[in-house]
Amino acid sequence: MTAMNADPIPLAQALMRRPSITPNEAGALDVCQAALAGIGFAVKRYKFGAVDNLYARFGAEAPNFCFAGHVDVVPPGENWSCDPFGAEIRGGLLYGRGAADMKTAIAAMIAASENFIAGAQRFKGSISFLLTCDEEGAAVEGTKPTLAALAAEGVRFDHCLVGEPTSEARVGDIIKNGRRGSLNVVINMDGKQGHVAYPHRALNPVTPLIETLAALKARRLDDGAPGFDPSNLEVTSIDVGNATHNVIPQRARARLNIRFNTNHDGESLFTWIKETAEARASAYGARASFSISSQSKCFYTAPGAFTDLISAAVQETFGHTPVLATTGGTSDARFIKDYCPVAELGLRNETAHMVDEHCAVEDVRTLARCYETVLRRYFATQ
Repeated sequence: MTAMNADPIPLAQALMRRPSITPNEAGALDVCQAALAGIGFAVKRYKFGAVDNLYARFGAEAPNFCFAGHVDVVPPGENWSCDPFGAEIRGGLLYGRGAADMKTAIAAMIAASENFIAGAQRFKGSISFLLTCDEEGAAVEGTKPTLAALAAEGVRFDHCLVGEPTSEARVGDIIKNGRRGSLNVVINMDGKQGHVAYPHRALNPVTPLIETLAALKARRLDDGAPGFDPSNLEVTSIDVGNATHNVIPQRARARLNIRFNTNHDGESLFTWIKETAEARASAYGARASFSISSQSKCFYTAPGAFTDLISAAVQETFGHTPVLATTGGTSDARFIKDYCPVAELGLRNETAHMVDEHCAVEDVRTLARCYETVLRRYFATQ
């Protein structure tokens, strides 16, 4: 195991004391920039709309190993037992927004890079950082346009490790080598309002909407894909807003979500939903309209040399073998996968986004050693 010199905890606390609620970085990227520049990284900022992003690189040669993550956090909510932006340590636990997701991982990555660079006589390649303040929000002005801008400048990535909190029972038990895609759709079905005693003078939109949802739910999307469970569609809301019993409503609305694997993409699924609803609407003389409230692509990095290397680093550092998984929500890895193989490894996600979010101080330090081991193993193969 490599020696630990730079301690990630003071840097983690400095980051957590910046109230960087999406999309305001609130100085968190300034903290990262100062830390990275202090160990020899060339740092450049990219701003798109309201979102500030950071790219830093040590070295100019290939391969380019990238650490990626986000400094933005969700709003703290109420009833914390401490200041959500105070980064207080109690009983060996670090409390505050970003403790799990994922300012501590960024601090661990920076500390790992500092220790690796200080301990390496020389290494062939580059270490880079891609940090955004838009992951918890719409994710349209963050990692995605920054990657496009870097590509236009000739920057190439060879592999990327994202510090999302992937772990469950203990740190390092899960590596995410993929994530399902997500599609949120709103279906509006419009008919004609009227009296329930005279249905022939009205057009009830509830009927074609219910038939649409039944047809969508009846389809088995797939039986799974390599590394993924079967895709699933869930109806999350059916709304009419009708306060009376004797009025046929003008409009009925439904919301649904699909979590999908590599057998699908958001565009084809939306087309299917649209065609199904329009067919039912046409049969009744109703009118269907649609909107996509959000969509996220899936990504998958096939098990191989890269995931084996990360697994070996976890085994060396934590003493247990992780499993590969594609469960959970989305992340910016869905954008990075278009540029290089990408995986995710971070702290436990048990308290992410919760009141009194926290992590164990020693887990952050051990994660930093693990990231340093990843670098040592990665560049030893070059």
